[in-house]
Amino acid sequence: MFTATLIAAGRLARGDISRAIDALAEAGCRPAQGAWLDEGDAADIVFAAEPEAARAALGGAAGIDVVVQPSLDRAKKLLVADMDSTMITVECIDELADYAGIKAEIAAVTEAAMRGELDFAAALDARVALLRDLAASAIDRCRAERVRLMPGARLLVRTMTAHGARAVLVSGGFTVFAEPVAAEIGFDVAIANSLGIVGGRLDGTVGRPIVDAATKLRTIDAERIALGLEVAETLAVGDGANDIPMIQAAGLGVAYHAKPKTAAAAAARIDHSDLTALLWAQGYARASWVDA
Repeated sequence: MFTATLIAAGRLARGDISRAIDALAEAGCRPAQGAWLDEGDAADIVFAAEPEAARAALGGAAGIDVVVQPSLDRAKKLLVADMDSTMITVECIDELADYAGIKAEIAAVTEAAMRGELDFAAALDARVALLRDLAASAIDRCRAERVRLMPGARLLVRTMTAHGARAVLVSGGFTVFAEPVAAEIGFDVAIANSLGIVGGRLDGTVGRPIVDAATKLRTIDAERIALGLEVAETLAVGDGANDIPMIQAAGLGVAYHAKPKTAAAAAARIDHSDLTALLWAQGYARASWVDA
């Protein structure tokens, strides 16, 4: 059996559920009746066949995010997540570049890299080289003034870990941001790149090996094996092209407000909702959410 979860917090109507059931029936999916997870926010429809046809049939619902997946192992035991523009609202390197007066130049390269148009490692080296001689004190200022958690990030991670899951933050950004972000949200561990700092200033280098798409893929595979989990018990979420391998390796791989290449590669995508959508997708109603 499969489950289609419709998500539109505060905006989901019974008519939306009825239309989705009709669309699934027309696609040959053999749906049952829908059931609220939280009335007005999210609902499940269980169906018997043709998950790809279900995704196609439900993908055009205006303003509604839809996650289609097998009903078994829906509540995941491992979360591996990207940081920039996924667990936080900004790209840290772009914001750090603003303190050097070159945000527009850096941000253009970041956008191209996240769209998969540039080699990730080469683009990272080139951007960090432009930050050479920036005072390291700008890192603390940037973290305090610019870095904000993505809505729903704490709820997602803390609810999952409270129910026994492991949460890993793996970022192509930097440990100076990833480690405090991970601690604030509630991740078990953070993996990211190291910025070279000499004499209180950035030296324009990135430590090796660089955390890239291959690192993210190795991380989800290694964590899953270490925990003795099946692929179906894992969840990965990200927005950029360097997240595609880990998204495709997960039982539920989610493109979150993602770049086009990433959205096209993922079996599930969240375009309208915040990260709490991934709690409803796992079958967690509000009453079971944790933020402590």
